[in-house]
Amino acid sequence: MYAHEQVKPYGAEGSKRVQVETMFNNIAHSYDLLNHTLSLGIDRIWRQGAIDYLRPFKPQTVLDIATGTGDFALLAYRRLHPAQVVGCDISEGMMEVGRRKVAEAGLSQHITFRHEDCEQLSFAEGQFDAVISAFALRNFEHLDLCMAEMYRVLKPGGQLSVIDLCTPVSFPMKQLFYIYKKVVMPLIGRLISHDSTAYTYLPETMDAVPQAEQMQAIISKAGFRHTSYKRLVFGMCIRYTAEK
Repeated sequence: MYAHEQVKPYGAEGSKRVQVETMFNNIAHSYDLLNHTLSLGIDRIWRQGAIDYLRPFKPQTVLDIATGTGDFALLAYRRLHPAQVVGCDISEGMMEVGRRKVAEAGLSQHITFRHEDCEQLSFAEGQFDAVISAFALRNFEHLDLCMAEMYRVLKPGGQLSVIDLCTPVSFPMKQLFYIYKKVVMPLIGRLISHDSTAYTYLPETMDAVPQAEQMQAIISKAGFRHTSYKRLVFGMCIRYTAEK
């Protein structure tokens, strides 16, 4: 069991999965604005790098785990031009925003959404050429199970490309980021989302979730090969990559 698995948005009662689903349904209307505001727009660069890592492999089927409002799935289609991108999430509220975006872009035939629990995906073994995910690892209630499922649904030789927020380790970013996540992030989150707990939960999980070598070991334990990680923008984000 990992420390972040015990961190829940709304307190001790109830499972983390149910609480996370409720939280994201509550903030779906403001999630995109919050993401871009809190990261000063840098999250777009992080996402693009994670997708561009996959370009040499030319995946034709892509699964976006915890797709949220679909930004990562849309970016994957626009930059990789696969035959199909499937976005899955436990939050119907978030995916409904994503479906509207995809429909407005005229891409509903290429990008679809499924209500799925990452611990028990309904997809066949070896169904996808690539699995991607952005800013979701800290929200998983049972991280090992989710990683095992990501591995299972990949084809042999398939690629994993995942990004998540993390805590900087070097001076002065470590000290500055501590102030930002403890004071600025909860304040902006509360003002925009009107959910008083969602953006205090986020910095708590950032501190608790396994990072760098620890997360690399967890990914390898699921069966992945060639597992590696790269710190981005003074260590505020990490990209993990691996191959089945």
